[in-house]
Amino acid sequence: MSSASEQHQHHVAGGLKAALHNPNVSEEAKANAQQRLENMGSATETEAPSYDEETNRVLGGYKATLTNNQTSSAAKAHAREVLEAAGIEVDLGHTSDEHQTRVLAGYKAALNNPRVSAEAKAHAREFLREHGNDESV
Repeated sequence: MSSASEQHQHHVAGGLKAALHNPNVSEEAKANAQQRLENMGSATETEAPSYDEETNRVLGGYKATLTNNQTSSAAKAHAREVLEAAGIEVDLGHTSDEHQTRVLAGYKAALNNPRVSAEAKAHAREFLREHGNDESV
């Protein structure tokens, strides 16, 4: 787990990166943010910190906001900024076909995972059968 100082530094770097992509930030402020990032050096290239359970839930809520059709564009923009500041890459550019492919791949992977229960494997087989992806394992 990262120390509080490392997490703080990561949050600062995330905020500076978000400022670079925010259309409401002046060019002068963006140049300042870029300079600060360069001065931080390798601190900005570390992996995202591991968060506690509560923080993960909060960030998950922001992710959900991005895909909720009933949230405003302003709320989605705010959620994107928070996630980017936390070092979470936000890319929702996949299609429903890609989503379905990923779901099916997840069920197929479950069939080969020794840590998945027999009941879960049976459910995965049934789901795959129902969606025309008969998988014999």
